[in-house]
Amino acid sequence: MATVTNNAAESRYEAHQDGTLAGFAEYELADDTITFTHTAVFDEFGGQGIGGALAKGALDDVRAQGNLAVVPLCPFIKTWIERHPDYHGLVQDA
Repeated sequence: MATVTNNAAESRYEAHQDGTLAGFAEYELADDTITFTHTAVFDEFGGQGIGGALAKGALDDVRAQGNLAVVPLCPFIKTWIERHPDYHGLVQDA
């Protein structure tokens, strides 16, 4: 299972598999919104559920903060949210 952490210095959530960076979800933070702009999973980690773990971990962290609305510009994050109704409430203007 991937470990997801917020690398605030790089403005991205990172997924690590066995200590190795496997993918990331970049974001822009402004006022009370977090805009996800790009998600990538490295080829060698494809098909292992890293992308889903990354989306869930990032959105769970946003939810825990309790004060941010999500703007999912990234197609992967947008589709993941659409497929998981429990996260619809995080989206700005949901």
